[in-house]
Amino acid sequence: MTRHKNIELKALFEVSRVLTSSFDLAQNLYSVLEILSKELDMRRGSIFIFDKKTEEISIVAAYGLTQEEMSRGRYRIGEGIVGKVIETGLPMFIPDIEKEPQFLNKTGSRPNKKGISFLCVPIRIEDEILGVISADRIYAEEQGDVDDDLRVLSVVASLIGQFIKLWESYKIMEDENIILRAQLKDRYNFPNLVGQSPSFQAVLKTVMKVASTDATVLLFGESGTGKELIAKTIHFQSKRAKGPFVAINCAAIPENLLEAELFGSEKGAFTGAVKRIGKFEQANGGTIFLDEIAELPLSLQPKLLRVLQERTVEPLGSSKTIRVDVRLISATNKDLSEEIRKGNFREDLFWRLNVIPIYIPPLRERKEDIPLLVEYYLKSFCNIYRKSVSIDEEALKVLVSYDWPGNVRELANTIERLVVMTESSKIKVYDLPDTVRGVFKLKPYSLGDLKLPTEVEELERIRIMDTLPKFNFNIRKTAQALGLTERQLNYRIKKYGIIIKKGVNLHDSDN
Repeated sequence: MTRHKNIELKALFEVSRVLTSSFDLAQNLYSVLEILSKELDMRRGSIFIFDKKTEEISIVAAYGLTQEEMSRGRYRIGEGIVGKVIETGLPMFIPDIEKEPQFLNKTGSRPNKKGISFLCVPIRIEDEILGVISADRIYAEEQGDVDDDLRVLSVVASLIGQFIKLWESYKIMEDENIILRAQLKDRYNFPNLVGQSPSFQAVLKTVMKVASTDATVLLFGESGTGKELIAKTIHFQSKRAKGPFVAINCAAIPENLLEAELFGSEKGAFTGAVKRIGKFEQANGGTIFLDEIAELPLSLQPKLLRVLQERTVEPLGSSKTIRVDVRLISATNKDLSEEIRKGNFREDLFWRLNVIPIYIPPLRERKEDIPLLVEYYLKSFCNIYRKSVSIDEEALKVLVSYDWPGNVRELANTIERLVVMTESSKIKVYDLPDTVRGVFKLKPYSLGDLKLPTEVEELERIRIMDTLPKFNFNIRKTAQALGLTERQLNYRIKKYGIIIKKGVNLHDSDN
């Protein structure tokens, strides 16, 4: 292998390395041209991109040209050598640019054109021409020949074509990401935390203060009060908004898998274990939200405490520690003081988590916010389902009088259901669910129960509550309509905790 071939291979290796180093289009293309100049003596290298919309060919990177010279390097299809290569898709070699009338020297970078050769090769992906790469050459015998140079430039052009396509995909994703982050920042903004009650305004005031800091936050409140919404608002209004928001429900993952989920694992750390990046590492540079923190097993609490103290995690099965830069927001619907007393929660961990405690009141404690929330959700769901629905004043009074054991989540689900199911433009009292109107009272499900209702059971419960009033609470007729026996219906009424108001005769055969 000749010395020149070795230089070519070295140059191509460097070009490949540069094009896979980052997605900085201008810098990477400039570096490619710099390599061609220094290693292969290809001078005044330029890379042109063809804009399909404007049909203009312009320089995006050049080595040995000033910014002013680059700005003058603009061509149309078929114009000059550059335009000709775009038009034909074929490489061109001009032995002496001084003698070539098609060589326009638009950049004005060659005051003395004598003895300069010019190479121009299309940049393409399959049948699509993206642009061209060109360079000047002053040939000497030991520097190789034209065929070698055209071959090298063609390989470089192919690598550039692949890089440009990848860059275009990256740019699309980056632009979408910017738009998405802006939408998230707008969605999780203070105006979208709806409520004018003094208790909720106190929450907002605290949230606004802590959002600009990195302080650890502990959110208290019943299920459905909007703890995750508050956590996301804190994140997206903070300096960490460009970083990830990673949420994990400590109660939803089995204890034997939770450690690997939080801190990561190495392959073979336990039976069936694969290499996994933990949630803390995923949240690096952003925020991690640990929901239902009271359900974190005692065995894992010292490890979480260590993460908070040392800002490092140690994946399961690894002896290496990984530094993490995360903000921690946790939430619970339990009284952690009581959990500490019972021995279920470490006191030292509690004090680490409880830097900024925020209590989110249940909806029954801020009834003046219900009309605002109803208006907010009506507007949201009408936009989603493309409907125009308002609510009757009497129906609104019923919604305000209801205690909402499921809090804001239950209210939102109720409004969505009403928007979907109503056939008129105004929601009336009789459109409201029987539970809200007070026909039924529901026993709340406890976390201490053996199991929460499945979605199928929830649908069956709703169906029973919808059907009973249609038959004036007659058990026999309701059972027939539901395809059940009277015994089966009575069993389900008891099972789902449906308590029917006094004064209703369930067994009146004609009602």
